Amino acid sequence: MSQTETIAAIATAPGAGGVGLVRLSGPRALEIAATISGRRAVPRRAQRAGFRAADGEAIDDGIVLAFPGPHSFTGEDVAELQAHGSPVLLRRLVERCCELGARPARPGEFSERAFLNGKLDLVQAEAIADLIAAADLRAARAARRSLEGAFSQRVEAIAGTLLRLRIHVEAAIDFVDEPIDTLGLPQVAAELDGLRGQARTLLERAERGRRLRDGLHAVLLGPPNAGKSSLLNALAGDARAIVAEVAGTTRDVLRETVRIDGLELVLADTAGLREGGDAIEREGMRRAHAELARADLALLVVDARDPSADRAALEAAAADVPMRLWIHNKADLLDAGAAPLDAPHAVRVSALTGAGLERLHALLRERAAGGAPDAAEGEFSARARQVDGLRQTLGHADAAAAELGLGRLELAAEELRLAHDTLGAITGRIGADEMLGHIFASFCIGK
Repeated sequence: MSQTETIAAIATAPGAGGVGLVRLSGPRALEIAATISGRRAVPRRAQRAGFRAADGEAIDDGIVLAFPGPHSFTGEDVAELQAHGSPVLLRRLVERCCELGARPARPGEFSERAFLNGKLDLVQAEAIADLIAAADLRAARAARRSLEGAFSQRVEAIAGTLLRLRIHVEAAIDFVDEPIDTLGLPQVAAELDGLRGQARTLLERAERGRRLRDGLHAVLLGPPNAGKSSLLNALAGDARAIVAEVAGTTRDVLRETVRIDGLELVLADTAGLREGGDAIEREGMRRAHAELARADLALLVVDARDPSADRAALEAAAADVPMRLWIHNKADLLDAGAAPLDAPHAVRVSALTGAGLERLHALLRERAAGGAPDAAEGEFSARARQVDGLRQTLGHADAAAAELGLGRLELAAEELRLAHDTLGAITGRIGADEMLGHIFASFCIGK
């Protein structure tokens, strides 16, 4: 990308509004804004101006602002033209900017320039898009914390320790017979153990941040006719799935996004697990297992009258899912004197009457927060890309510790290098141009 070009775009949301904003960035931004407004730029001072076309015809009246680089969002000269929020007028202003030498900005190009000019790291740049797209206040607060550097600072702290440990290991390899000031290998191993603990904690927090951003992906799993589809309908507040007394009604995976007290829950209703069945049922069960492979939470639905039936098969099917919650459905069919359910990871509900749903909602919120009701407070937002990077980093750090324990210093140093580089890709300190282009292309135009 050539940063000798000046770019322009509408920076406010699509549609009509009271005020609209056209943003420019690049070497000619201030010059173009001055030509359109007839006002010489005064840094960081709002000036009322009339915006004019080439023939002097009035486009609109508004306010012009100038932010000379490097003290601007992008690090370049930036100008903003604030006008009435008519899409027609705003498009005309962008056209006028382009007549004077700017070009239309690509999606995310302003944030991309901020990243390339060192004003933001990649995590912070992605947090801008997450803040704009936040569906509730908790997600918005988490994105704001990432934008302020809460996530990046923790990543860079671990990266700094990794680099220091790698230097000491490589020094022990290269200067084995020379008296140099390095950490002893036992101390390196001890510090590496502490670092792995920090990385695990950060990974857990990032997982919670990803769920705040993307929602909790939960899969309803159970034997045929356990009431999974009825439960989906009860949680969604609508008849989204076909319900019948005949077992095996659900053949495909049904997905529904529901919101429970600010929690976004992506529910997947799957075919009932059982042996045999026709080809369609077998395909449904294959898809159920595929859905489980990417789930955050397995909602294991059983008949409250016989909760032990199929329990072993359900436990085996959901063994690799990070979180599990047992739901004893059809509680309305229990005898009045049935003993209360006393289990921390189970809840008794009736999808038909709604009994127990409030308790289920509370448990779902707790799972989304990572197991503690108040854990979401103070969290930062994260993306799947970042979570995967942390997971890979931890894998390399674990491998480095193992190699260090075996005395294979060259392999330990290489694993430390891989861990450090993987962390660098999270913040963009190390990254491929192709990956960066894909990330910024998902942003809004004008951001």
